[in-house]
Amino acid sequence: MFATIAHLARLTRAAVTLARHDAILPAEYQEKLPAAARILSRGLRLIARRDRADNPGERLARALESLGPSYVKFGQVLATRGDVVGERFARGLSRLQDRMPPFDHAKAVKTVETELGRPLDALFAEFGPAIAAASIAQVHKAVTTDGDTVAVKVLRPGIEQRLAHDIAAMRLGAKLVESLFPASRRLEPVKFVETVARATEMEMDLRLEGASASELAEAAAPADDFFIPDVHWDRSAKRVLTTSWVDAIPLTDIDAIAAAGIDRPKLATSLTRAFLTCAMDRGVFHADMHAGNLFADTDGHLWAVDFGIVGRIGRAERRFLALILHGFLTRDYKRAAEAHFAAGYVPARHSVDDFAAALRAVGEPIFGKRADEVPMSRVLLQLFEITDLFDMRLRPELVLLQKTMVQAEGVARALDPRHNMWAAAAPVVETWMKRELGPEGMIQDTLEELRDLHAAVRKLPQALDDWAEAGARLRAGEVSLAPETLDRIDARRREGRVWRWLGVVLAAAAAGAAAAWVVTSAL
Repeated sequence: MFATIAHLARLTRAAVTLARHDAILPAEYQEKLPAAARILSRGLRLIARRDRADNPGERLARALESLGPSYVKFGQVLATRGDVVGERFARGLSRLQDRMPPFDHAKAVKTVETELGRPLDALFAEFGPAIAAASIAQVHKAVTTDGDTVAVKVLRPGIEQRLAHDIAAMRLGAKLVESLFPASRRLEPVKFVETVARATEMEMDLRLEGASASELAEAAAPADDFFIPDVHWDRSAKRVLTTSWVDAIPLTDIDAIAAAGIDRPKLATSLTRAFLTCAMDRGVFHADMHAGNLFADTDGHLWAVDFGIVGRIGRAERRFLALILHGFLTRDYKRAAEAHFAAGYVPARHSVDDFAAALRAVGEPIFGKRADEVPMSRVLLQLFEITDLFDMRLRPELVLLQKTMVQAEGVARALDPRHNMWAAAAPVVETWMKRELGPEGMIQDTLEELRDLHAAVRKLPQALDDWAEAGARLRAGEVSLAPETLDRIDARRREGRVWRWLGVVLAAAAAGAAAAWVVTSAL
C-alpha cells in the first residue's frame, strides 16, 4: 500500500516535470490527438516553460535529465526506436547528456577498497579526484602500484536502490497507460519499461561492461586505427572498473584536434570503417558512439570508451545487411529488395519488384550529388518512411545498428563536412561480400549445417527413449489409450531406429563430401 503511494508520488513528480517541458502531448502532435487529449494538451502548456526547445524529443531529453538516471536510461533506449517515435523525435533524444556533479571523494575510495578487498595504497600509487561524473558512476584518473596510468570507474553510492524505486514507478506508470489508453498497447509500454530495467540492471554490474570492452577489443583488431582500452581485471569488480588510460583528445574538441595536426578526413573514414568492421566481421559494435565517447591520439588513432551499451547481430542478419548495403552501393535495387524479403523484413504477400522500385526512389537521388549533400541519415530515414507501405518488420538489434550508424556519421561529418559514408563503407562491404559469398563463406555454411545435423542426430536417442518410456507406461496401465494408438507408437519407434541410423550415415557422407570439397578447392 505505502509502496504504491510512493510510486504514485514519483509518477506525479515526473508528470509535472514533463509538463513543464511540454513533453506530455507536445504541441507538434496536436492534430493527431483525440479531442479530449487536445484540450488536456492546451491546459498542460499553461505551466510549460517559455524557453523550451523546438524539437519535442529534445524537450523530453531535458525533462528526463532533471528526473534522474533511470529516466535518462529510458530516454537513451527510446532514442534507439526511431521506427516507433519518429526520426526527428529520436534525434532530439539522442542529445541526452548524462552529466552530474561528482560525489564525495572519500565515498569513492571506500567503494574501491570494499569492492577490491584491499587498502587504496595497496592498489594505487595515486588516486586523483573525479574527472567526469554521470548519474550512475564517475571516473577517476589513477596510477597503479605497478606504474600504469589507468581510469577507474566507480558506481555512485546507493544508486541501485534509487534505480529500483524509479523502475518500479515506471512499471506502475506503464500499466496505467495500457489500462487507460488501450491504443497504446501496440507500442507495448510495459515491455519497453522491462527493456529499460534490463539495460539498467546490466549497467549496475561493471564486470559486464568490462566484458563488453574485452569483446569489442577483439572485434576491433581487424579495423585500422581503432582501439579499445585494456581492462585491468585484477582491479575491477561489480562496482569498480579499471581500464588503461587513454591519453587523447575527445572528438568533441574539433579545434584541439585541428591544432594537433591530426588528419580529420582520415579520422572520419577510420570511424566509419571501424564501426562497420566490428558490426559485420564479428557481429558486435559500440552502440553509443557519440563524440564524448570517442578520442583521437596525436598519431591519428581512434579510441572508444564507455561500453554500457553494446549491440550484437547474428551472422544471418549481417549477411542480409551486407546484401542490402551492397545493393545500394552498386545500384542493384532488385538484389537489395530480395535481401529484404529473404530476411523476412517484408511479408511475402508484397511484390519484390514493387519494393525494388521503392528502394530505387530512395537510392537514385544519392548518385550524382556531392558527398556532403547525401547524408546516410537521410537515406535511412527515407527507408523507414516506406516501412508502413510494405508492412516491414524490423528487428530491434538492426534498429540499434541504424541509430548507431547515424550517430557515427554525425561525428564523422563534424570531423569532415564532406565525409562520404557510402564511399568509406564500400571496401568493408565488398570484403565481407567476397568472403561470405565465396569459398570461405560456403565452407562455413556447410560446417554450420553439419553441426545442426549432428545436434539433431544426438537428440534422436533421447527422443526414442522417451517414446519407449511412454509406451511402457501405457502397457503397464498407468495411462490408458486405445490399442490402435499403441500399435502406431510401436511402428513409429521401429521407424525411428531406421531414421537414426540413416541420419548417422548421411552425416558421415556429408562430412566426407565437405572435406573432399575443401581439399579440392585448396588444390
